[in-house]
Amino acid sequence: MWELEDGDELIDTARVPNGARLRLVRNGEDFVILLDRNELMSTDVCASEVALAVMTCERLGARPAPQLLIGGYGLGFTLRAALAVLDSTASVTVAEIVPEIVAWARGAMHRITAGCLDDPRVQLVHDDVAMLIDAARGGYDAILLDVDNGPEGLTRSVNDWLYSENGLEAASRALSPGGVLAVWSAFRDETFVALLEKTGFTVEVVNVEAGEEPRPGKDPLQHVIFFATKG
Repeated sequence: MWELEDGDELIDTARVPNGARLRLVRNGEDFVILLDRNELMSTDVCASEVALAVMTCERLGARPAPQLLIGGYGLGFTLRAALAVLDSTASVTVAEIVPEIVAWARGAMHRITAGCLDDPRVQLVHDDVAMLIDAARGGYDAILLDVDNGPEGLTRSVNDWLYSENGLEAASRALSPGGVLAVWSAFRDETFVALLEKTGFTVEVVNVEAGEEPRPGKDPLQHVIFFATKG
């Protein structure tokens, strides 16, 4: 459990619709977003969020005018990494259901945001990423999900749909042929892998370093990305 310590400044609080409380905390130049009393994301541990974008774009290859969907914005590391490797023909839709997160990005964290939300390739949608997935038909070359702590509804229980058979079938319909569904996770989940394969995806599970300085005598913290390619 995460507790405020000396030097920590509570910037703002928000509520995930039908879900848990979020808090934005600053310590010096670093920020952390807490989900209740658990650390959800931070500016000093971001390598796997960057890898989510970079490795997904690598798997897309040289597609003309790729269309990406990112859910949600978080601290923006995935969006900024995607924009850095995509060319001017790309289009990136960002679904963020918590309006305060966007306000934080444009406000207290504007130096980190670095104008990415105003990039002409970006369309920001203040809605549930599940709605966009369910409505699309072959519209996206890649869908990148980092809305929970893994393939389960952590921030709000209705997110379970995203990782269910129905949700994965919707994701498959939303993707173009050969498109990639990439799901960030703090842990491996063989049941989720089996469900992706059942839905018709070809699955690759990749361990990536979180970017956190390892404790003495401990291995570096790793996160997991599930890459599911539509046939």
